Amino acid sequence: MERAKALTRPKRYDLYDIFCAVLYIVKEGCTWRGLPHDYPKWQNARYHYDIWTKEDKYGRSLLDKILDKLVEKERKANGRESHTTMVIVDSKSIKIHQQQKKKDMMWEKTSGIKLHIGVDILGLSHAIKITTANVTDRNGATDMITYYHNHTNNLSRMKKVLADFAYSGKKFADKIKNISSADVEVVKRNELHKFAVIPKRWVIERSFAWIDSCRRLWKNCERLIHNPFQMVSLAFIRILLLSS
Repeated sequence: MERAKALTRPKRYDLYDIFCAVLYIVKEGCTWRGLPHDYPKWQNARYHYDIWTKEDKYGRSLLDKILDKLVEKERKANGRESHTTMVIVDSKSIKIHQQQKKKDMMWEKTSGIKLHIGVDILGLSHAIKITTANVTDRNGATDMITYYHNHTNNLSRMKKVLADFAYSGKKFADKIKNISSADVEVVKRNELHKFAVIPKRWVIERSFAWIDSCRRLWKNCERLIHNPFQMVSLAFIRILLLSS
């Protein structure tokens, strides 16, 4: 973060304080102008946030790269390889503010955006994608895996994709197989013959619960999809920093 911007004059604020201010925005869900006076000025916090979330030619920001490094470090601390071989995928809808443009979700009829994530067995994020709410789970997961497989090393060792019944179908499985040579395993509730937690699926539900502690993600008030995407990355960064 120190090297993200050239130093042209002495700093008025500690970079750590500015980073904490950005995390406060994500955690408490307040506006930038509503940042408490104990933190640096909201203009400084927003200025550095824009620098840290600026995308390179591959669509990757500094925060995305920091999240990848923290995930690798946490996996190694738990005695695992830096890259996972199994990814659990799922999505959730996030309602949009009434002033923003609305998209109706096909099944849930929810106005807003849709968050697609892929996590490992520890619940750590390896892939994130934000789409409009009318994008199906299968299409969103396909686009997410395609991007991360082609532009990052996060899914370089992926051999299996675990999903629920919303991702069933040979067409989706064939697409994932062609993209990454990974097999898709779909676990359906009616195959369990009773009401029970779907095996290994609870991991991603726990990840959603982790990021739901950040009020900024309860409802989308942003005009650009880029911003909620970076907010999700910040939420996972906060979780990893608190656990270390």
